[in-house]
Amino acid sequence: MKRRDFLSTAGVGSAATMLAAPALAQAQPTVSWRLTSSYPKSLETLYGISEQLSRRIAEMTDGGFRIQPFAAGELVPGLQALDAVSDGTVECAHTLGSYNIGKDPTWGFDTALPFGMNTRQQNAWLMYGGGLDLLNEFIASANVRTIPSGNTGAQMGGWYRGEINSVADLNGLKLRIAGLGGTILSRLGVVPQQIAGGDIYAALERGTIDAAEFSGPLDDEKLGFQRVAPYYYYPGWWEGCANVGLYINLDRWNALPPHFQAALQAACAETLVHSVAKYDNGNPDALLRLIGAGAQLRAFPDDVLAAAFAESRKLYDEYAASNENFRRIYEHWSAYWTRQQQWLRVAELPYDYFTSAQTGG
Repeated sequence: MKRRDFLSTAGVGSAATMLAAPALAQAQPTVSWRLTSSYPKSLETLYGISEQLSRRIAEMTDGGFRIQPFAAGELVPGLQALDAVSDGTVECAHTLGSYNIGKDPTWGFDTALPFGMNTRQQNAWLMYGGGLDLLNEFIASANVRTIPSGNTGAQMGGWYRGEINSVADLNGLKLRIAGLGGTILSRLGVVPQQIAGGDIYAALERGTIDAAEFSGPLDDEKLGFQRVAPYYYYPGWWEGCANVGLYINLDRWNALPPHFQAALQAACAETLVHSVAKYDNGNPDALLRLIGAGAQLRAFPDDVLAAAFAESRKLYDEYAASNENFRRIYEHWSAYWTRQQQWLRVAELPYDYFTSAQTGG
């Protein structure tokens, strides 16, 4: 039952209450925002969370709060979404904090650190472990705040024109990769390239890059990478999950009535749950279709994973030694990650390993 219907129905038989409904409607504020996404409309889940959020916030507020979504490039380029929110060009954006590590590597915590937490662990840290409070304290200096609003789950390791058989094969490899994963791989000889999602296919096709990572099977299939780079590697260790934040201009957030703030937080929680479920539902079949279309599935060699993990921890220690923002959050994050891994080894991993083995997976 809609709020307006409830108020009208509850007022039957009471003249005073019957008059309350139009009075409340007149008092209801009207707010209109624009949301810019870092993703094209072809990515029905990553861009789709923006459409879902828009629909739900209007429903929750009886049309009083409306958010109009725009795909990457319609208002601003996808990689400039955060800047547009910060300077007030738009009120909010769906994007990854990790796109902004060039300004400060601390932004990476909001998305995921390489060899870090999985989706459930990241959600736990943000929502109950104190992570979101720490992040919002940090990003307030950019005049923004963030609310978790989507997640891809664990990602794949990307599409490669040639095979990766050892660490030596990384030397000189031009790889499209965003975030701290690119920084780590650069220490192993990779030449990272930051390219917006809609431009990756053309770069692969022309040979401007040798490989590209983006997300997982459901998204990668839509972008058609299998047609120009046949080797599909796993796991995407740089994103054991990828939290998509709703980044909000801090001034506009503070100006929202409290019940609109609450509605926005609730709508973001919904989009977060639905995005994870949609990826979990769609990735298995998408992977089978990709393999049927010629994709050759490959696991990263152990020496690549070991070398990358070692470099990740060296890099974090270096950042912590020179960057107070990073150090403060990293110490908190690292202790939380350790406790989560201890629990994961007790129940979750043994259960998943055993049940997967029974299906031949």
